[in-house]
Amino acid sequence: QVQLVESGGGLVQAGGSLRLSCAASGSTFSINAIGWYRQAPGKQRELVAFISFGTNTNYADSVKGRFTISRDNAKNTVYLQMNSLKPEDTAVYYCNARSVFGPYWGQGTQVTVSS
Repeated sequence: QVQLVESGGGLVQAGGSLRLSCAASGSTFSINAIGWYRQAPGKQRELVAFISFGTNTNYADSVKGRFTISRDNAKNTVYLQMNSLKPEDTAVYYCNARSVFGPYWGQGTQVTVSS
């Protein structure tokens, strides 16, 4: 089992920044990659960014150049630095871990960007 706890969401004005954290615990040895998804009201959940436990990263086109995903292996924590936020970035952001036992999800953290 893998447990994921997100933090760092909140309310910010357009153009501002937030940093989300995803702390993993449990069978962290089984994790191949961790990423962030988001879901806005009335929309499907979508991939935002992903980082493997090599050096590969992947970003949605809508966030390239504004968001950066990184990890601290010693803390089993993945970060999502979000800059130049836009109202359309408003959503619940979920941490997702891809493990040999299957996918795991965090509880989500709300990000609201006001115009």
